[in-house]
Parts: sequence; C-alpha cells; structure tokens
Amino acid sequence: MSARILVVEDDPMNAKLFEMILGRKAGFDVSVTEDPAVVVEAARRGEVDLIVMDISLSNSTWHGQPVDGLAITRLLKQDAATRVVPVLLATAHAMKGSKEKFLADSGADDYVSKPIVNSDDLIVLVRTLLRPRSHALPPAGR
Repeated sequence: MSARILVVEDDPMNAKLFEMILGRKAGFDVSVTEDPAVVVEAARRGEVDLIVMDISLSNSTWHGQPVDGLAITRLLKQDAATRVVPVLLATAHAMKGSKEKFLADSGADDYVSKPIVNSDDLIVLVRTLLRPRSHALPPAGR
C-alpha cells in the first residue's frame, strides 16, 4: 500500500503540481483539501501518513475564524491523536530565517519553498519524513 499524502492547498495550480509529483511520479496516494475540518478528521482517523501544508490559506476557516497553515499545524501538533502525523510546510513567501520561525511557530516537521523547482528533492524529503521514527507512536486503529 502506498503512503497517503494529504495536500492542504488553496491554489489549484500548486495542488495539481503536488498531485503530479507525489502521485504520478512518486506513486503516493494523494488527496487535496483546504478545509481544516477535513484535515483534522483525516489525521484523527489515521487516514493520512503525511500532510503537505500550505502556510497561506486564503479561504480556510476553523470554527468560523480564518486560519492559515501554521494555525492548522499547531492544532494537529497539540492533539495527542494527530501529533505523530508528519507535517511538511510549503510556502511561496519565504525570506531568510522564515524556515526556522515557521517550524518553531507551528511544530511542523519540515519545510519546503514553492515553487517546487526539483521534484526529486521533494520526493526524497517526503520519503524521509515518512520513515518510522522511534519516538513516535502509530495512530490508534493502525
């Protein structure tokens, strides 16, 4: 069974690019959403093995309030049922020092800049994040 990747992205072109690279090229089972409720529920049910999280989500709300990818990642990483799911942040708005700040602010596992210029590097990064970690427990029901 191939790993299940959930891409949280509001830009259709970026979503399609992630689907092409991670789905067609790498063979992962890829789905896309920008709905935080779908993300949290899928993670709680153990339906995803990794989340690629866009930082700038323009249409996403959580309990009626606008949220970005950092806020959604914090929700995931603060919940015992979802914190073991690796989250790869993705943004086109990176400046020097952004990576460290975004990772510290959100608790995400790693970070990638958009646009994706090297699909092989992205695939290697995703495969690395999918490797079992000795400190992580598998989600319930797996």
